[in-house]
Amino acid sequence: MPRFQKNDNFIDKTFTVLADILMKILPISKDEKQAFYYYRDGLSAQCEGEYAEALKNYYEALKLEIEPLNRAFILYNIGLIHLSNGQLGKALEYFYQALERNPTLTQALNNIGAIYHYRGEQALLQNQDEIAQIYFDKAEDYWNESVRLSPMSYAKVRNWLSIRNKFRNK
Repeated sequence: MPRFQKNDNFIDKTFTVLADILMKILPISKDEKQAFYYYRDGLSAQCEGEYAEALKNYYEALKLEIEPLNRAFILYNIGLIHLSNGQLGKALEYFYQALERNPTLTQALNNIGAIYHYRGEQALLQNQDEIAQIYFDKAEDYWNESVRLSPMSYAKVRNWLSIRNKFRNK
């Protein structure tokens, strides 16, 4: 049984039915439809914490999906799984790939900033102040871009940037 048929809450079932109707009436190729189904199943598995199954579906979707913005979201979600598993380097790779296809994907920009900030914090704990500053500068670059693109989002990031700017100006 495909994953989308396992959904047991009303919202998921409604979304599935509506998505299936759209897939039947939209003038898109068979591969594009199949890519969507893999992506949808990947999302469902990811939401349930079944990361191996989610990755399998996302990789299948990537084989079929040709539209850059759709590929960006698939790559972004793969990055999220690696981030959840503590694989920061792999997460960065996928977030960067997502940004190559969609440079305005603020979620990827924000997560890259968060990874660099975390690495900066880790460097501080190891008394590597210069390395920490390099990471914090990178975090600042990515977070500035995410805030520029989505000024009403990322309140904690805006606060961190504000404090950092005040500290630098002293």
